[in-house]
Order: sequence, then C-alpha cells, then structure tokens
Amino acid sequence: MPPTNKAAWLTGKQIRPLEVKEAPYTAPSQNQIVVKVHAIAVNPIDAFKQAMGDVVLSWIQYPFILGSDVAGEVVEIGPGATRFKPGDRVVGFAVGADKRSNRSSESAFQEYVVLRENLASPIPDALSYEKACVLPLGLSTAACGMYMKDYLALELPAPTTPRDTGKTLVIWGGSTSVGSNAIQLAVASGYHVITTASPKNFEYVKRLGASEAFDYSSPTVIADITESLKTKTLAGAMAIGAGSTEALIDIVGAASGHKFISQASLVQPSEYPPKGMALVSFIGSFLWFKVSTLVRSKMKGVGVKFIWGSDLLANEVGSAIYEHFLPEALAAGRYTAAPEPNVVGEGLESVQGALDVILKGVSVQKVVVKL
Repeated sequence: MPPTNKAAWLTGKQIRPLEVKEAPYTAPSQNQIVVKVHAIAVNPIDAFKQAMGDVVLSWIQYPFILGSDVAGEVVEIGPGATRFKPGDRVVGFAVGADKRSNRSSESAFQEYVVLRENLASPIPDALSYEKACVLPLGLSTAACGMYMKDYLALELPAPTTPRDTGKTLVIWGGSTSVGSNAIQLAVASGYHVITTASPKNFEYVKRLGASEAFDYSSPTVIADITESLKTKTLAGAMAIGAGSTEALIDIVGAASGHKFISQASLVQPSEYPPKGMALVSFIGSFLWFKVSTLVRSKMKGVGVKFIWGSDLLANEVGSAIYEHFLPEALAAGRYTAAPEPNVVGEGLESVQGALDVILKGVSVQKVVVKL
C-alpha cells in the first residue's frame, strides 16, 4: 500500500489560507523519484500566485499545490532513475507549477513529492534539510540566466578549481537568493564577480566569492561600477531586484564585452493584492517598465531577456548543475547553501504563515518550514 499523503492546497483564485488536506500519493514515472519531504522553502512566486490570481502562472487550474524548494529522503525510484536509492538524502527542484509539467504531484508543499532525477542532488550528512532546501529555485534561476545558450551562455561550473576566464560578471543584487547562488556559480565557472548589496552585506557577498561590492543605494554606484569595468572584459550581467535592469542597461552599455543582461526581476505592486488605484498604478508602472526597458536597451545596444527559472528542466543545464556540479561541490565544501534559512514553523499548516512573511519582505535569508 502506498503511504498516505497530505498537502497545503491553493483551492481557488486568491483564496487564503491554503487548505491542508489529503493529497494523492503519486508513484514515480520514467526518470523520476519520490521524496518524503523534511523541509521546504517558500519563494515570492508562491505568494504572488496566491495574492495575484491568474495574473501569475495563468495556466494553473485549481485546486493546486505550489512550491519549488524541497529537501528530504528518497522513498521510491522510477524506471530509468539510476542516481539514487531509497534512503538517500537529497535536495531537489519541484517543477509542478511549470507549464510543461502543470502537475500538483511535482510541487513542494506536500509530504511526498515527485522529483525529476536530473533536478535532484544528494546532500552530505553534515548539511541539514533546513539548510539544503534554500537552494533549488535560486540556484536554478541563476543557472538558467548564466548558462543557457540564449542567455549569457557562460562556461559551466567546475566542482574543482576552475579555469580563470579572465572575464567579469556583474550581479546586481548579490545578497538575494538568486544573487547568492549566481556569485558562487560564477566563481565556480572561472569568472570574477562585481556585485551590489547594502554595505552591511558586503562581507557576506565577498565570502561567497565576489571580488568587489558596491552600495546599490549610492548615487554614484552606476558611475563607480562603470569605472571599475574600464579595465575588464564583461561576461554579461544579471539583474535582480527593483531598479536593477535600468541601472545595468547603463553599466553594460558603457562596458567592453558581452552586452547582455539576464533579468530575474520585474516590477512588483506596492500591496497584495493590488486594488483600486494601487492596481492602476501597478499596471501603469509595469507597462512603462516594459516599454522603457525595450527602448533604452535598444539605444545602448544591450540585450535583455527575462529568466524563467524552471527552463533547465528541458535542457542540458539541469543535469550540468544537479548531477555534474552540485553533489561534489557540496560534499567538498566548495558550495554554500545560501542564504541562511529562517525556519518560521513546522508542518504544512505553517506554509501560509511563511507566504505572509515573504510578502512583507526578507533580507539575506530564505523562509523555511520543517515537515
């Protein structure tokens, strides 16, 4: 008999709280595994979907299970899956909300989740489930923007000492979840990193491998980074956080090298869900951002493309990261599960509270729930 399963369900458009109730246990298909979940992390996309309804992930039909970040123990192996065995401790990227999956069985907010083998990695015994589960979406989003052929197309990371490419990647928002992973991946790929953060987080981003850190709120930050890049060859840039794309268009446009920005952030509303004038203001801001970004990037000869963090499920980047890089890098201590977890509760009943925390904003941490 299969085990009983339980999930935190989004039962309808903009319905809260999530409803914790029974869910089907789904056996693994070809090249899949089933993991008993011990810890999950929540992400802004989960909270935005609940708050914004069909404006976000419009293909999802209710009821549905959300969630991307999982760490736990393998309990069942599907046909063709050869990298794992029952009892293995793993971290994995649950892609149920991606349009190419669109299946609750592959989403994180439940006790037993189906993972694709190419999006899972073993974790060392010294790494707790709570720490490990901060990785998947931030890591995957960074990897998509950095390695996919129609983005920055950088050299893939090496779990051992990489070859120095002599090029520099600019990461705006280095202390974020995506930024924390982008810095480490870039260094593991042989690139030098210039990043932005608040001064209190300079030590944090340099500990992850950044060569230089600049205060994103400084009135001279664009000029300062532009000056630093005068003696460097640009590998491209990653835009994370409010104002990042606009600033990087100016910086990248003035640099020598690859004039391309992988964009991880869009304009966000001032309140959730936006209503009345707040909704009108958000729509206006979003449209202006899209138009102005297109015009300014064209004028400065800079390519800009938004990252969809689960694209690596359908190409070689997924295996390159989760199979050929992360297991050895974690085991050798060359890669840090970052940012730090902020465990806000235990049990699926705590997921709604975790989503509420995300909407209020967090800094240099990932919101985590233990199961």
